[in-house]
Amino acid sequence: MWYSEDDTQAYAKALAQCPAIHNAYIELQGNLGAGKTTLVRHLLRALGVQGRIKSPTYAVVEPHEAGDLAIWHFDFYRFNDPQEWEDAGFRDIFASPGLKLVEWPNQAAGMLPTSDLRISIELTAQDNRQVHFSSATAAGATLIQALPHAF
Repeated sequence: MWYSEDDTQAYAKALAQCPAIHNAYIELQGNLGAGKTTLVRHLLRALGVQGRIKSPTYAVVEPHEAGDLAIWHFDFYRFNDPQEWEDAGFRDIFASPGLKLVEWPNQAAGMLPTSDLRISIELTAQDNRQVHFSSATAAGATLIQALPHAF
């Protein structure tokens, strides 16, 4: 449970400290307003991204760099057909080294590779966030092990 944005930031900092983040694919799931983009912003700051961090809602993808780390933040909310992922040429990005963060992955269902880490964020009636982490790879398990367990 995340009770404040400080909790979100603490988890983002913990993820940023884990070397496995540098070549991970992370899915972020949750309804509008759940806090997916807020988590990404904190993570990018913790990784050292400077300047404005925009939501990719309209652009679909926002590229970032932190030193020699390539980062791509995707938002597939506006996709009407999963084939749009293929048509946009994203397969090459997902095959390249770097961190890939994806909001609304279900909108590109069947096109995306298996994620390393899935973060599901649910807004509660008390305006807290119930957060679930799951992994399908060894890298994802390593990322989960790096997370604080005090919340």
